[in-house]
Amino acid sequence: MNSMVSMRSNLAVAWPLAFNALLVQSMLMIDTLLVAPLGELSVAAMGIASTVVAFVLGIKIAIGNGIQLLIGRAHGRKKQDELAVVYWVGLFVNVTSALVFFFVLSVFGSNLVAIITNDAELAEVVERYIAISKYVILITAYTQVCTAFYNGRGSSTVPLKGFLIELPFNVLLSYILINGFWEFRALGVEGAAWGSVAAVLLRAIFLYFSLRAEKGVDLCYPRGQPFLAEVQRQSAEIFPIAANFFVISVGVTVYQLLYAQLDLIEFVAITLLFPWLRAGTQFTNAWAQAAAISLSQAMGGRFKQDLNVFVKDSVKIGMVLSMIIAGLFLLLSQCLPFIYSDVDADTHRALATIAPLYIALPVLRAYNTVSGNILRALGESSRVLKIHFITQWLVSLPLCALLILYFDVSIFWAFAMIPLEELFKTIPFYKYKRLSMSRVAFG
Repeated sequence: MNSMVSMRSNLAVAWPLAFNALLVQSMLMIDTLLVAPLGELSVAAMGIASTVVAFVLGIKIAIGNGIQLLIGRAHGRKKQDELAVVYWVGLFVNVTSALVFFFVLSVFGSNLVAIITNDAELAEVVERYIAISKYVILITAYTQVCTAFYNGRGSSTVPLKGFLIELPFNVLLSYILINGFWEFRALGVEGAAWGSVAAVLLRAIFLYFSLRAEKGVDLCYPRGQPFLAEVQRQSAEIFPIAANFFVISVGVTVYQLLYAQLDLIEFVAITLLFPWLRAGTQFTNAWAQAAAISLSQAMGGRFKQDLNVFVKDSVKIGMVLSMIIAGLFLLLSQCLPFIYSDVDADTHRALATIAPLYIALPVLRAYNTVSGNILRALGESSRVLKIHFITQWLVSLPLCALLILYFDVSIFWAFAMIPLEELFKTIPFYKYKRLSMSRVAFG
């Protein structure tokens, strides 16, 4: 495996992955931007509702990442039957979990919102948004599996095309439904939800016909392989990988719910910022996922020469990307007053207070992101899960809760827990990445 060739191949997979992930986040970012002129109440409602929706979508993406690595391994082995099995098992697992979440939000959605906020007017707006956007969860159960199938085979440009179709449609339709146009009545926050549902459905239709038109791909389930047995076998590999992403996703959601206990102005500031943070870090995440896919394909194909060099180069490039993103966040900090010109001046002061923290965050997070994905590709998902669980759930989140709920700290110290968590993770990731690479047999 020539290092320069590998880096070019990795880049060819990574840049569509980055834009795919960026456009996934764009759904909630677009909604937040379009809803901002409606006032602080609507933005706060979007913050709470999007937290719930992003949490569930994060689980769908987590399962998709597990499927993605299995697809990469099957593709490396050049086994068409195995590709079909992973596709159908992944679809079964993702759709089943989507139905569970759809049921939970339908039956217990109001109770969940009541736990998050005791403001009756705010809760009503949140419930209306969730009641519509829960249909996005059902549709993305299908789109995530299709995306994982293409990404695992190194064809990440196809899902990108789907997002490029979805994005302008989402912007236009959401704007019309939020604000009204001609005979269309303004729906406010509900309009943002309906625009997202329609846009995601359009992408699902595109992916369906793309798969049907794909040459050399036969996704008919192979005869003689009991489906339930395959579900059990494949799930044993999918779920440990998905559990890593699940822990992180739940942790981010808990952070946001804790921040909802801050003053309204401070919570609105974090709500406006979070979509940008998710979007900015997707470039490093995409590079890390591309490295994991390349490793999975190489391991599946029994082609392990120079993987150590490949891993070192992947980490270096990930760090360079993170520094570029930090520079863009610095530029963003100067542009936020113009982007959100209708927002209260106190909100902008809160955003300025935490600017040094979110500018430094991509650099602190990059090494952990790349190392975690490499360890997963090498079969160390349980190790990564332990690192995330201990640093996030046993250290950072309890400390954050203590500071907010008992010491009533300012937004700066509350938000500082996120970069602090990344610092906690660096040493164990460095240690176990070196140990795992030393165990891999090269040549």
